[in-house]
Amino acid sequence: MKEQLNIAKEKMTKSLNNLESEFASIRAGRANPSILDKVTVDYYGVPTPVNQMAAVSVAEARILVIQPWDKSQLKAIEKAILASDIGINPTDDGTSIRLVFPQLTEDRRKELCKSIKKYGEDCKVAVRSIRRDTIEKFKTMKKNAEITEDDLKDCEKKVQDLTDKFCADVDKSVSVKEKEIMSI
Repeated sequence: MKEQLNIAKEKMTKSLNNLESEFASIRAGRANPSILDKVTVDYYGVPTPVNQMAAVSVAEARILVIQPWDKSQLKAIEKAILASDIGINPTDDGTSIRLVFPQLTEDRRKELCKSIKKYGEDCKVAVRSIRRDTIEKFKTMKKNAEITEDDLKDCEKKVQDLTDKFCADVDKSVSVKEKEIMSI
C-alpha cells in the first residue's frame, strides 16, 4: 500500500515539475536564460543545447547575452534561435548575440495568462488521472483479498489528500506566474 502511495506521489511530483518547466519557458517580458533551454544547435552533427555551448547571461532586465565559446558557431546559434518558437530576433555583434525582450502588451499578457491557466488545468487533469489509476490498483488489491475494506477506505482517503495537496500546489504556481506576467 505504502509503495503504491509513494509511486502516486512521485508521479504527481513529476507532473508539477513539468508544469514548472513549462512556466519557465514562457516569456514574461524579462530576460530569462531558461527560455533557451529548448533551443538546440547542430554542433558538428550533434544537436546541442545553446546553454552547453555558450555563456548565457542577463545583461539588463530585458537583454539576454549569449557568448559562444567557439566563435565559429555564432551564426549557427543565431540561426537556431530564429528557427525556434521564442519569437525574438537575435542581434549579432561579431562576438556575441543579444536578445532584446520587448515589453509585453496588455493583450499579450492576457493571452499568456490564459495559456498559463490551461497548463495548470492540464496538470490538474494529470494529477487526477494518477489518483484514479492508484485507486483502481487499491480496488484490485481489495478484490484479490490483499487488503481489507478498511484499508481500501484509508488508502482512498490518503490518495485524495495527496491529490488535494498537489492541486493546491498547481493553483499556487499558476497564481504566482500570472502575477509575474501581469506586473509591469
